[in-house]
Amino acid sequence: MFMNPTDLAHLDGQICTCRLCPLSLERKLAVPGCGPAPAEIMLVGEAPGREEDLTGKPFVGRAGRLLDAALEQAGLERSDVFITSVIKCRPPQNRKPKKNEIDQCRHYLLSQIEILHPNIICLMGNTATQAVLGIEGIAKLRGRVLQGRYLITFHPAAVLRNRNLMNDFVSDLKMLNARSHPLV
Repeated sequence: MFMNPTDLAHLDGQICTCRLCPLSLERKLAVPGCGPAPAEIMLVGEAPGREEDLTGKPFVGRAGRLLDAALEQAGLERSDVFITSVIKCRPPQNRKPKKNEIDQCRHYLLSQIEILHPNIICLMGNTATQAVLGIEGIAKLRGRVLQGRYLITFHPAAVLRNRNLMNDFVSDLKMLNARSHPLV
């Protein structure tokens, strides 16, 4: 599939100037996402945190450092995956995004998926799984591939809160490495 890089740049511009919900009023920077385009692997989190809001880059805080370590253990390079979130602006006090915020922002994520056309999309946590697939239950879904392309796993922030989840998280990311090539 041919992907015009200007499509992604245009979408990033729309995200960075978006005013669809009140989150845009308090943000420092929107966080569209980053990585290769086209992308074989896409990681989707919940929402930017404080560090992401300041830099405009996804997963650069504590959860991002944990994600980087887990990717490395799984044999993946951060530069090989496109990383984004459901919500593109930081919710106040890093609270969970509200339904109306997710609803206002979801089309940006779906457009990213359409433009990048990744082979596998890793939905990290309940918010990402709910926003894309309309289902919840990370405890039951974790480690499963749904609809042939959506791998469900923990959000890195959950792994930060419970380090006992790290081995399962890395195991899930190893599945990304194997499934990123359509012939595997």
